[in-house]
Amino acid sequence: MAKSTPVKKAWRSLTWLGVLVVVLLGTLTAGVLFSNATWLPKLALDLEGGTQIILAPQVENGQAVQQQQLDQAVSIIRQRIDASGVSEAQISTEGSRNIVVSLPGKPDQATLDRVKSSARLDFRPVLIAGGPTNEVVGADGKSTPAPSPAPGLQSTPSTKPTNGSDLAWVTPELQAQFNAYDCKANANKTTSQAPTDKPLITCDDQNTVKYLLGPVEVKGQDIQDANAGLVQSSQGVTTGQWAVNIVFNGAGTKAFADVTTRLVGLQGSQNQFAIVLDGKVISAPTTQAAITDGKPQITGNFTETTSKALADQLKFGALPFSFKVQSQDTISATLGTSQLLAGLIAGLIGLILVGIYTFFQYRLLGFVTIFSLVVAGVLTWLTISLLSWHYDYRLSLAGVAGLIVAIGFTADSFIVYFERIRDELRDGRGLESAVEAGWGRARRTIYASKATNLLAAIVLYVLAAANVRGFAFTLGLTTIIDVIVVLLFTHPTLQLLARTRFFSSGHPLSGLDPEALGAVYRGAAQFRTPTAVKAGTAARSGKEAARRQTIAERKASELAGASTSADRSTEGKDS
Repeated sequence: MAKSTPVKKAWRSLTWLGVLVVVLLGTLTAGVLFSNATWLPKLALDLEGGTQIILAPQVENGQAVQQQQLDQAVSIIRQRIDASGVSEAQISTEGSRNIVVSLPGKPDQATLDRVKSSARLDFRPVLIAGGPTNEVVGADGKSTPAPSPAPGLQSTPSTKPTNGSDLAWVTPELQAQFNAYDCKANANKTTSQAPTDKPLITCDDQNTVKYLLGPVEVKGQDIQDANAGLVQSSQGVTTGQWAVNIVFNGAGTKAFADVTTRLVGLQGSQNQFAIVLDGKVISAPTTQAAITDGKPQITGNFTETTSKALADQLKFGALPFSFKVQSQDTISATLGTSQLLAGLIAGLIGLILVGIYTFFQYRLLGFVTIFSLVVAGVLTWLTISLLSWHYDYRLSLAGVAGLIVAIGFTADSFIVYFERIRDELRDGRGLESAVEAGWGRARRTIYASKATNLLAAIVLYVLAAANVRGFAFTLGLTTIIDVIVVLLFTHPTLQLLARTRFFSSGHPLSGLDPEALGAVYRGAAQFRTPTAVKAGTAARSGKEAARRQTIAERKASELAGASTSADRSTEGKDS
């Protein structure tokens, strides 16, 4: 097998870079043509504006809203929004009462539903189940609407109920209310703030069954985890039906075990245990056995989307209270395009300054820096645009700042590499050898530097406030892209340039002129006698060589010079 040469390695690296760019560009193009992707990244709330929703909590019996409850609700809503893929959202409290949710752009209906839904989950035993209408069949066989409850009907149980399934809860007044209840007429009625210690009349989420339920016996706050998955038969075969799997904490496991143990011995509707979400029964399964492991499964008319949405809501906990949407408005950008333009201009100025410096310091070698920054910019644009499409990532002004800072960090990698190559040239190596040796030395420094930058970005993203995470994200992303560019473009390009006559001959404009770099220096305080060169070049080379000496080498040189002077003085006296 033929040995892999530096040239072959260089072309292989450049080929992989080309494949990466083609894949990213092709994916984005397909997204633009056949989906809702865009060529430019989506902008965050501060640059584009969006939708603002104000939620007013609904509590039982006029109770006061506690700040701790509001903070808990803010945390849960933020987790829901993050789970839906929306980034750069802002959730805060307004005074000591309302919660303000600001979403960038125009969010879809599913995201709005996640925000508005209180997702209050209760488990109630079924007392009575019946048809969805208020029609009753009389003795003559005709159906007529049930009358409204007559005044003066008994409203308190004649005997104290012993548990949630005790029919003593069904008073004459409650029975009359159940008979007169019509699911369609009450389809939009909010019942999620119903008292937890009282029976509840409601319907299923499809308004096909009417229920009279007992008090809450297991609360949604006792849910430890929830996930969506396909139902499997006892033989382990997937049935194709979607379900939500729930895991209770210790208190929920015990309460659920107690209730299911009781329901197993009951008949008819009382054998059912209703799962009530926001006042609607999403499932009322019959109890086949006592569930003592705290891992029930909710089945029903779920799709993959609805099951995952419900699992996300339940996974992040039930809110301490339900909400009423007080207002929903479109808001303008807090900063706008002028600040975005200013940020882009700042980035352009930074790029120009980097270019001027590299051309001044490295002559035509600076083109490698410029092209490397262009490649890094293309990869960053494609990556952020794909993230905007697939994960709804949005670029904020803080994110733009991260991209601008990355210009300096990226150029720093090239400078480290170039200086290592120059050091090797000063030691007398040829350019091809200097490129390989310099890369071996620079690579370790670059990896250590980028690892530090990436670690700082991760820590900042985890610990910082939401409006700073955009900076941390783009900083971490560009750090990874920087390493890719150095590996797949900068180093391979220099491997190829090292074989060209212009650079290998050390042309003064190449930035790799050995004489201008002081290549007369051999290391270990030893100097070779320079060949005949121009006076100006020799002077510059000598100065460069002297400047590159270490302290030990400089002292050794001074001692050698002093010894030579003493010898000459002695010779003069002897003569």
